Amino acid sequence: MYLSTISETDLRQLTVNDPFLGEYQRLVRNVVIPYQWEALNNRIPDAEPSHAIDNFRIAAGQQAGEFYGMVFQDSDVTKWLEAVAWSLCQQPDAELEKTADEVIDLLAAAQCEDGYLNTWYMLKEPGLRWTNLAECHELYCAGHLFEAAVAFYKATGKRTLLDIACRFADHIYTVFGPGENQLHGYPGHPEIELALMRLYEVTGNNDYLALANYFVEERGAQPHYYDIEYEKRGKTFHWGNWGEAWMIKDKAYTHAHKPMVEQDEAVGHAVRSVYLMTGIAHLARISGDESKRQTCLRIWNNMVQRRMYITGGIGSQGIGEAFTSDYDLPNDTAYSESCASIGLMMFARRMVEMEGDGQYADVMERALYNTVLGGMSMDGKHFFYVNPLETYPKAIPFNHIYEHVKPVRQRWFGCACCPPNIARTLVALGHYIFTPREDALLINLYVGNSLQVMVGGKPLDITISGNYPWDEQVTISINSPEPVEHTLALRIPGWCDALKVTLNGEVYCGAIDKGYLHIHRSWAAGDVITLQLPMPVRRVYGNPLVRHLAGKVALQRGPLVYCLEQADNGSELQTLSLDKGSEFVEVAGTGVMANKILIQAQGHRQTLDASQDKPLYQFDQPMTRSAPQTLTFIPWFSWANRGEGEMRIWVDEDC
Repeated sequence: MYLSTISETDLRQLTVNDPFLGEYQRLVRNVVIPYQWEALNNRIPDAEPSHAIDNFRIAAGQQAGEFYGMVFQDSDVTKWLEAVAWSLCQQPDAELEKTADEVIDLLAAAQCEDGYLNTWYMLKEPGLRWTNLAECHELYCAGHLFEAAVAFYKATGKRTLLDIACRFADHIYTVFGPGENQLHGYPGHPEIELALMRLYEVTGNNDYLALANYFVEERGAQPHYYDIEYEKRGKTFHWGNWGEAWMIKDKAYTHAHKPMVEQDEAVGHAVRSVYLMTGIAHLARISGDESKRQTCLRIWNNMVQRRMYITGGIGSQGIGEAFTSDYDLPNDTAYSESCASIGLMMFARRMVEMEGDGQYADVMERALYNTVLGGMSMDGKHFFYVNPLETYPKAIPFNHIYEHVKPVRQRWFGCACCPPNIARTLVALGHYIFTPREDALLINLYVGNSLQVMVGGKPLDITISGNYPWDEQVTISINSPEPVEHTLALRIPGWCDALKVTLNGEVYCGAIDKGYLHIHRSWAAGDVITLQLPMPVRRVYGNPLVRHLAGKVALQRGPLVYCLEQADNGSELQTLSLDKGSEFVEVAGTGVMANKILIQAQGHRQTLDASQDKPLYQFDQPMTRSAPQTLTFIPWFSWANRGEGEMRIWVDEDC
């Protein structure tokens, strides 16, 4: 366990100029944030209304009306505020900041005298605060408020939102705890745990650390708090019978079936799981609690080795948006919520901080470059909530097992947690690129950027350049005004078998520790590290215990997973197979695929004697013809940007 001082990258000292992800940041700044502001104000034609801003206006007494939306509708606003904050670090925008200030003033006007702030309970169910922790997201919404407050304070130095958050957190601290007159409960949807840790680091208030620890250690205690509050409120459910099944009776759904110290599997609602584990990993590192660290290691290993998709997606079933069992990873019914992969990135980041191990950054990268990017269209105005690995649009409208699957991205959602979550993640990439430690600067992701970080009171200026993940070469340059002695730790991606590193033109062979190449020296302006990260197209095979992948293969180049799409290969993709010995040709994409590398390879299409006049089943094997066909694979994150059509990652492989 690594207990050295960890600091968070100051995004005001970092500029992302990457030709690939830099464009995504500009898209978020110029398109996504304004678009989502319109959505929050119900101004997107033919899209589900949000009403989230109106809810706060009503709560503040500035507008007449009733609450509308989900019980967690407030969190859409605070996630948007967080995205705005991190965006302001990248590029100041006086008009956008003014709009955010007005929203913050609105929250201040709505906040109750005692610090409480939740428009559902203030407008819809006054007098019923904290009566349904299992189902109703009060602490979840508080957590997103705290995260936004930390971000806005770090971005602007303004305290208004931070003061709102601290007043609310102070109120919660009086309500929950071991005291005789306190509630001995914890959130049904974890989030506040990780947010309290962030609030603690900014304010230094030990109450917030203690409260996060209380919520973690109380989870799963007997008698079960969800049962106690269920009895108290007359055995009623917020979500009807669904709530009874998933949030009250099935305690594993919320990771509350037993104390965390006894748990060893990723279970239940996938987003809840990784948000909780993010908070626990942060708490374990700060407190030095070995039992919490071991819990993180057990659950991480189970999830990544047995319950994660090749895309970095987690949560394999639509019912409950949840994990199922080991090796149960269906492709066409995969849920793989965008928020879950964002939560996986967050968990991975905290594990890197705690363990200093590149395996966690490998998963962070996998989730980012595949599911997280894939959750948003290239125009920034359409989003996936669910991310399947295979689609057959003809069946989706008629088969209820696909009710959660959309073959194209949507403009907005009634439950709109994913769009602002994607936005806030993409503009905060600097928190994932680097892990600044007391003894070393860990470089986790090779995203082009310029950073200044203080080392022993001296500025270390570092620039990463290249065209990752398309090009194999990455250059790291030092531009510091005076020499700085420090260690740069460069992650060696798990998919890279033949790394080559040069330092100032000379081949460098140093020690690799836990997946990082450590280079210690007095760094001076003009020092240059060059990494050559070969990215051959590689065939990927599933564990034989994953029954859905028997006889199939997937393609990966660098961190990117590839897929077949109908737009390039025609329909009935299940009739295509990839030849075992075929060579791969990398080709430049055009149109919406411009600036991307596509892969072509030789395969075959089975043409069946499948006339409607034929019987559905017969004793004689149908006549088939096998015709050669060139298969075109595109980066999976970019699918469904050319209209509706079939898609699949895993393809039959011919011998």
